Parts: sequence; structure tokens; C-alpha cells
Amino acid sequence: MTAATTTSDLDEAYSGYLAHLADADEYAATDLAISLLDAGVPAERVLLDLVAPAQAEVGERWARNEWSVAQEHAATHISEQVVAAVSAHARPQPINGRVVVACMDGEWHALPPRLVAEVLRLRGWQVTFLGASVPAAHLVSYLHRHDAHAVALACALPMRLPYAHRMIEACRRSDVPVVVGGRGFGTDGRWARRLGVAWAPDAPSAAELIADERALRAAPPARLAHLADDEYASLVRRRGELIDSALAQLRERVPAARAYTAAQLDATVSDLGHIVDFLAAAVYVDDPSLFTEFVQWLSGILGSRGVPAGAVVLPLEHYAATLRDFPRAARALALGCAALPGTAR
Repeated sequence: MTAATTTSDLDEAYSGYLAHLADADEYAATDLAISLLDAGVPAERVLLDLVAPAQAEVGERWARNEWSVAQEHAATHISEQVVAAVSAHARPQPINGRVVVACMDGEWHALPPRLVAEVLRLRGWQVTFLGASVPAAHLVSYLHRHDAHAVALACALPMRLPYAHRMIEACRRSDVPVVVGGRGFGTDGRWARRLGVAWAPDAPSAAELIADERALRAAPPARLAHLADDEYASLVRRRGELIDSALAQLRERVPAARAYTAAQLDATVSDLGHIVDFLAAAVYVDDPSLFTEFVQWLSGILGSRGVPAGAVVLPLEHYAATLRDFPRAARALALGCAALPGTAR
């Protein structure tokens, strides 16, 4: 089968696959993927040119409030089953060493690293996929029992970067090289470089990097000397206090907040906590753009759900007033407010 024919088949299959996800039709989605394999489309292309972009579209539909959380979860489950079926159909035989693939502790977006794991498997590696939210101690324990050529760690949310750094260092103390990926490290990998770890933008790049042990071990040194001033640690210690005081101010300034349902209250507390967590991560890597990008994303998400953009400004101003003696946090908060639409401010 020619490359052009393969591309045409995948293009035609994509809309059908998305329709099966929308209908929560697991069998139809699986049959479509297997039919592509039977037609000669390589398994790696089915994974990367069909399943991966479809899953990205699922996320976008949730962000635009076109799909509910339940629909997004159903679609993700189906794609996980499709990945398993494609892998079982291909049945590659390992000819290389072991690579351990896992999500960071607290990270639950397991499909992207699963795709990486299967691409590595298709390229001849013996892969152990540990799944979502793997505690660092459990990962290190596994590495002590099993000889590994490399560890591939995924992070979708930048707020998990401090935990990611601790996990990376734990692997290194076991003398196992690490490659990381996922949006949590920045679309260009800038926060991976700040943590001093090899980064791959996609599954094929990860496979190529893992195959080159010299490049894998040639990561730049971490640039985290600023953590010596304790601002990050102090901010983390005050997390609960910040959320409580922001909620109290919200109820005082916005009377409607006093009548929130339990679900609305839980969502509000979650958002307030996410603001603090992303702020702390920005302080950890000393890059306020991490926080401003999150604030813009949050404003867009809330806007798609009918929440005025101004709702983001109030907690930002409260945190800025409370954290005025935290220079890096205060700068990030100021830039975050400035990044919001003028109508919100």
C-alpha cells in the first residue's frame, strides 16, 4: 500500500471514528481500526494518525462545552480499548531492552503515555506500562526489581511539575535515564529543560531518543537555584488558607455565591485550588508564562460554560493582595490579570 493510499484511508476513517466515539460505539470504533490494519495501514499510523488526533478533538469538544464529562470519559475508554485491540492485532516481538512508561503521581491522563508505550512496543522494545498516577516510591521499587533501559514519564498538567521533578530525580538515583513528554512540560519542552531532563514532543521522537542512550543521558543541568529562597515551599504551606480566604471573599463580594449548590461549591473550591497549584508550579520553575497560560485557559473554559470572565479576576486580586510579599508569585498574578480580556478586568 502506498503512503498516499494510507493517508487517504486514514483521512476517510477519521470522521467515522469520531462519529463512533460520539455514539459511544466501542465495537464499531474497534472494527474500524482493525479494518485499517487489515487493509495494510501500519499499526503505528493507526495509533498516531487516527486515535491520537481523535482524542485531542474529544478534549477540545469538552473544553468548548459541546461534550459532557461523561461523554469525554466514554470516548476515552473506547480509545483505550481500541489501542489494546490494535496492539493485540500487531503482536510485535521485543528485540530490545525494557522501557518503563508511567504517568506522574497525581496524573490521570493515561491515554497519551499508553500510545507512547505501544509505539515503543511496535519498535521492538519490551515495555512495561504502569498506567496513571504512579507514586514515585512504587516506581523506584519496580526499577530496583527489574532492569530498565529507560523510563518514559508523562505529565499533562503543568501544576504537577514539582511532583514530576521529584519523580525524575528518584529515577536518576536508581541510575535509570529518563525521558519526559506531555503538555505539562510546555508545548516546546521549556519546563523540561528547566528541570534538566530529556524531552520528546511525540511518540516517534521519544522512541528515537530512547534508542540513542548518549542523547538520553545528555540532559542539561536543572536551573532551579531560585528554590533556595523558600518562596515555593511557603506558598504550598499556605494553600488551604489561601483557598479558604478566597472563598470567603467571593461569598462577600458575590451574593449569588452564598446560595451555591454543593456541586457549584465543589467546582468553585476546585478552581480556587487549581489557581494556587498553577501559581506554585510557576514559582517552582520561575516562569510566569506557565500561570498566564493557565489563567487564559481557565477563563476560556469558564466562559464556554456561561461564567463571566470577571469571575477569574476576583481570586487573582485576592491572592495578589495576600501574597504581596512573595515576589515571583506577585509578578505571575499581575501578569495573569493583565492577560485576561479587558472586559474581565
